[in-house]
Amino acid sequence: MDLKVKGKWFISLYGPDGEEKQKIVGENVITDDGLSGLVSHLFETATTPASFTYNFIGIGSNSAAAASGDTALGTELARQTGTASQSAGAIYTVTATFPSGVGTGSISEYGLLSSNTAGTLFSRDIESVVNKGANDTLTVTTEITFT
Repeated sequence: MDLKVKGKWFISLYGPDGEEKQKIVGENVITDDGLSGLVSHLFETATTPASFTYNFIGIGSNSAAAASGDTALGTELARQTGTASQSAGAIYTVTATFPSGVGTGSISEYGLLSSNTAGTLFSRDIESVVNKGANDTLTVTTEITFT
């Protein structure tokens, strides 16, 4: 059996009144560094206690196509610590919220990273632009599925 890793992004923009203004569902690219980081984590867990920290979601304004060789977002606007969970089966989920005043601007890229600054980019996605106003809230969820 071959192991496959794929990801999805769920992006929801809410206005100041809490009403959903825009919703996007997209596929992402798992990066080479992300796969290497996963292997490194498995090795570290086998030899010493380790902390798996791929629970940071970054948003940015760069629209260059996502590629497996990406190591960072093109133009990062903000990064938040997400809440990680495991869904039924082999699905790793991370959800982060960008409240009013955080990550304001034209957002088109999303990434799952290992740190709140720099770190390893596990996956990256480019979608149509979401224009986040100063009083809007953006919720971003990624699901990484292992099959």
